[in-house]
Order: sequence, then C-alpha cells, then structure tokens
Amino acid sequence: MPQEASKVSDPDADTKVAAEAVAESSKQAEAESANESGDEETGTAEGAEGAAGKKKKSKKNKIKDALSGKGKAGEVTDLNAPAGGILPKEAMNMLLANNPALANELQGKANNKDDLQKLLQALNLNEMLTGLAPQGSQKDMASHAFWKTQPVPSFDEMANKDNIKDGPIKEIDIEKVDKNPSPMYPGFEWVTMDLEQEKQLEEVYELLTNHYVEDKDATFRFKYSPSFLNWALKAPGWKKEWHVGVRATASGKLVAFISGIPIQMRVRDKVLNCSEVNFLCVHKKLRSKRLAPVLIKEITRRCYVEGTFQAVYTVGSLLPTPVSTARYFHRAINWEKLYDVGFSPLPHGSTKQRQIVRYKLDDTTFTPGLREMEAKDVDATLSLLQRYLERMDMAQVFNKTEFEHWMAPKEKPKEQVVWSYVVEDPDTHKITDYFSFYNLESTVIGNKKHDTIKAAYLFYYATEVAFEKDEVKLKKRLNLLMKDALILAKKADFDVFNALTLLDNPLFLEEQRFGAGDGSLHYYFYNYRAAPIPGGINSRNQASKDHMGGIGLVML
Repeated sequence: MPQEASKVSDPDADTKVAAEAVAESSKQAEAESANESGDEETGTAEGAEGAAGKKKKSKKNKIKDALSGKGKAGEVTDLNAPAGGILPKEAMNMLLANNPALANELQGKANNKDDLQKLLQALNLNEMLTGLAPQGSQKDMASHAFWKTQPVPSFDEMANKDNIKDGPIKEIDIEKVDKNPSPMYPGFEWVTMDLEQEKQLEEVYELLTNHYVEDKDATFRFKYSPSFLNWALKAPGWKKEWHVGVRATASGKLVAFISGIPIQMRVRDKVLNCSEVNFLCVHKKLRSKRLAPVLIKEITRRCYVEGTFQAVYTVGSLLPTPVSTARYFHRAINWEKLYDVGFSPLPHGSTKQRQIVRYKLDDTTFTPGLREMEAKDVDATLSLLQRYLERMDMAQVFNKTEFEHWMAPKEKPKEQVVWSYVVEDPDTHKITDYFSFYNLESTVIGNKKHDTIKAAYLFYYATEVAFEKDEVKLKKRLNLLMKDALILAKKADFDVFNALTLLDNPLFLEEQRFGAGDGSLHYYFYNYRAAPIPGGINSRNQASKDHMGGIGLVML
C-alpha cells in the first residue's frame, strides 16, 4: 500500500511543528476557559462571529504567537527542554499518538497511567517530535472506523504485548467467500488489469505517476517506471486477478488501483503463505468517494478466493495497528541537486561548498573481490541470504526462482531496476558477501531546474561475518560494503541513496553519513496478530543497534 515519501529532516521545520502544536492546544485551552467562565450577556450571534474569527487565524500567525509566547502554553525556543514544562497535556498526548515507536516504548516501561504521564513529562520536545507520521498528504487508506471492522489488531491489543499470541485473527471458510465482487458505485466499474498488455501497464503507470504517494509538502512524488512495475507486479506466482482496477464507466479511464503478489513470509517460527499488498492508488479528484475501503475489501476477497488468508502491507500513516515501525534515512550523493529541489536542507553554520565536500565519494571501490552478481552466483548467494535472514524475527522466505526474479532478472528491462553485487574470496572463490539496491525515481513538483530525483533504495544484503556473532566485526564489514554501494550508486548517476532502519542497517547509517528522514514506515499484518517486532529505532525514533534485527522484509 502507499509508502512514505520521505526527505531529510529539517530541525527548523520541527520547531514549527512544535509551535503549531502549542498554538493549537492553547487555542483549545482558551476556548474551554471561555466556556467555563461564560459571559451571560454575550449573544449567540456574537459568539458565533467570534468563533469564526478565531477559525480564520492563519497557521503563520499561530506559529508566530506560539514562538513569541502569546499563547497560554510556554514559549517554544528549545527543543531539548522538557515537554512537560511547555506543552499542555492534550498537546503531549496528541504528539504521542503520532509517534507509535515512542508510545510503545513508554507503555513498556510504565506500570500504570501515572507512570506513563511522568515518563511523558520528562521527555524533551525533540524526542516527541522526531519522526512524526506526516498528516494531510497521505493517500486515502480508509478511516479508523473502517479498520475496526477488519481482522487487524486494535491499539489496545498491541499495547498488551506480553499477552499477544502469534496467529490468525479470523478463520476463513473458503466455501463462504463471495465468488463475485461487491457492487461498485454508480458510474464506476471493476476491472482486472492485464499487465501483459502494454497499454494497460501504461495506464497503471500514468495513474501512479500522477496520483500516488507525495511527501507532506507535496514537493516529491514517487515515479514508478513501466520497467519497475513489471518487476514489482509480476513476481513468481503472480496472479492476474490480484491486479485490481476501477474504471469510470462513461470514459473508461482508470481511476483507482490496488495489487497483491504472493509471498512466503516467516514471522518468528511460523511461515505464512500471504499476499504482499501494494500500490493502492485513487485518483485525487475521487478521494471523497471513499474508494479505498472498497478496494481493500475487493483485494481481500480475491486473495481469500485463492486460499490466501493473510497479508502484509506498509503505510506511512498510522492505522490500527503496526507490528513494527521503521524510519527512513537518506545519504546524499549529489547534494547540490538535492538542496536545489528542497530535498536536503543547508544546516546552520555550514555552506554549500562544505556540504558538497562532506558528501563527496571516492571513484573506486575498496572491497577486494567485489563484482556484479552473475547467473553462476545465484545458488551460493541465495544460500547466504537465506541464512542471513534467519537471524530476523520477520523475513521473506525466498526460493531460487524468486531470488532470480528480484536480484538477478534474466530478462533485462528497458530501464535497469535492480543492481546486485557479490564479493568473491580471491583464494577460495567462495561468495562471502552480497548487497543490492533498486532504482525508484521521484518526480520533483514545481521546480524549474530539475524534474526528477534518481534515488537508489537499499534492498537486500548479507555477509558471512554476521555468523561470527561479533558485532564489532559485523559493523566494520557492513560499513565497508555500504561505502562501496554508495560509490557504485554514484557511478550509476544516482542523486541519493535511501535506506530504512531494517536488517542491521543501524550499524552503518551514521558512519556513512545518512541523515534521518522526516518519514516513518509502518508494517502491518492483515488477519494475523503478532507481538511487536523491533524496527531498528528506539523511543526517540533514532536508529538503534539495540532495536535492530527485527524486520527482514523489504517492501517496494
């Protein structure tokens, strides 16, 4: 489902978020105070006029008032100050609700509600604001009321993590599953997209290009190429029926889409046959039609018909209820371009030239025996990756056909999608290491100088060093491999290298100069309950080696 279009976090923007939160809560406090004191002589019409006047107050003025201390809340000047001395309880609870990683951490430490409030009061603003789920720019993922009707765990259930027993939420009787779709709204009709037809693949491409995930400032939008979609939507075992579209009856125009592909996924010691649901997209002008819940129900029905009763999906926004949350990190390759388009900020006290020098990469790689992966390497590399992923709580279970499709496609597309490299020991000729990344461009909206950002996304990797169970050695090896991955990405003309806090990524993000992004990615199961899985971030939403090793599933 929709991912998160993240960019490098800007501390100044965090201050503005704090100011808005303070201003909003101050406004509520003033309204409550006015209601309590009550001016009996004030007429209804006058009160309504006053309320309307308040509503018209601009965000700019709210921020200004909050920062100058005009509101009832404290002045926001230091993000490291204790939140309890600045934010009212309502504002703190609001921020906590948008930071699931922090909420889970605090709930785990607190014995009761009083303990939770004390821990909350002691946090500083920076801890509460880091990595908040952006609001307002997410795609229509249906309301929380809709998700309450679905077989997904509630927030309360996941809060009691010690009592969670992994397993299906609902038993599905395949004989009782509807064989036909539910009626579509008047003026629209269900279609099954045939992606073997170039024209229909192009239609999906056009819909996603113009209406899929944007960042919270509507500056960037994912740009999935036809080559990428062929790769992503036609994995081994793919089913045409799981490429679901909605057309406008009158024009025949494709206005909505959702997809699923079959995967085997291990959650701790259980292997599930499930669908990986992705690319939920609704035309912007039709968001009010509430097509998202209808699409979700239909892809669910089609999966049930095939005997697939569980699903996994990722979303940038907070829904009931994530099994894990990871954070995006970004490593600039072409910093100047990223700055020009508003992707990377210029830090206080620095200059453009210093930033360019800071992110400069070598021209040649450092690891002896590093080369592109070839067909002859598939068996050895697959074995290495399988053993590596066994260390994770949750991971995809690859067979050879799937591995070849994802890491070493036999048919070369018009545009290269994935890059895979191995390290061959010069003496033994054994494959000791492997890493890969894929290409996903983003459209730059409204920039006269640049129209796209070419982004490399870290995919899967593995190393024999991991089995020595020496974290110092593993960190050293991963930093060497990722340094080379960055150099190879630069040679392939990428502008930025993106990674989540999955796998063992926290071991190299800081040393390789990745910057924290402003987006998080939540992992969800459908019709499956599982105790929370660490996503590589701590209670402050920072990359943490103490919380890594949970997620071994990279979703596109």
